Formats: sequence, structure tokens, C-alpha cells
Amino acid sequence: MRIFSPLYRRAMSWSRHRHAQWYLAALSFAESSFFPLPPDVMLAPMSLANPSRAWRFALLTTVASVAGGLLGYAIGHFAFGAIEPWLRESRYWDGYQLAVGWFEHWGFWAIFVAGFSPIPYKVFTIAAGALSMAPLPFALASLVGRGARFFLVAGLMAWGGARMEAALYRYVDRLGWASVALVAAGALIYRG
Repeated sequence: MRIFSPLYRRAMSWSRHRHAQWYLAALSFAESSFFPLPPDVMLAPMSLANPSRAWRFALLTTVASVAGGLLGYAIGHFAFGAIEPWLRESRYWDGYQLAVGWFEHWGFWAIFVAGFSPIPYKVFTIAAGALSMAPLPFALASLVGRGARFFLVAGLMAWGGARMEAALYRYVDRLGWASVALVAAGALIYRG
């Protein structure tokens, strides 16, 4: 069943839109504090569609993401009491508890790892503010972690260029179904 290839074609057409970089910046900002969709879903196709601008897209994504992370930090620092009941009821509560534990053990490195990895960064930004992590180390760890991730994604896509775009299109349905299977397996293991 080919449901991922039409989505891929649509993402590629959106990535060439004249306002795409502003959508990318808004998504990057929002994802760091409250939005569930990672900016990689726009950064990768935009870097594929315009390899000569990939580094610019990575920089824009990094700056907007760190700015959004500072908003998440402020939410945690100034409004944690107001969002805590919602957080406890959401699927992010376990992630928040994990973030608190990581901060107790690793501090600065917890933000760096969360910024680079697919772990929900927003949970760590809010936890950093709620736990009153020093703002400068928070911002530096965010800048390095997020920057490394987004420049890696953009660089790989720009390096692959048209060849990678064609290969991804050819295999996107298989990759999509494999991702669904991995998420389902992960959910079963997590619940078990």
C-alpha cells in the first residue's frame, strides 16, 4: 500500500514554497516548547530540494529551536505550577520525570543529549526551567546539541542531493512502513 509516497511528494513541494523557510523557523520554535512535530520533517526535504541553501536552513532551524527552547525554559521556570496538572495527565509526564532524573545526574549534558537525539527536547526545556538550571549553560548546551543535529541532517541531505531524493522516493513506502512497525514494537515493549 503506497500511502507514504504521496506524502513525500507533498512534503517536497512544500519545501520549495517561497515561504518555506519561515514555516521551518516557526515549526522549529514551536517544537522546542510545545509542538509535537520535529523540524527535521521540513529541514530534510528543504535541504534535499535546495542543497545550496542547506547550511542556511540548518542555521535558521538551530537559532529558532534554541529561541523556542528558551520559551520552554521560561514556561518551566515561571509557569510550571500552572501546567503541571496538564503535564501529569499528558503522555509527556514520564518523559518529564526522566528529564528530572537526567538533570540530577548529568545537568548540562542532559540538555545536550536531548537537543541532539530524538528524545522530546521540549520536555527537557521545561524541566530545565522548572529546576532552575543556569540559563547560560542551558542555552550553550541547546545551541551545540541542536546545531549538531540540524547541521548533520542538512549536510547529509545536501550531500545526497538529487540522487538521495530519487532513492528516498523509490523506498519511502518501505521506510514508512518499517518506521510504523518499529514504533508499534516499541510501544508493545514499553507497555510490557
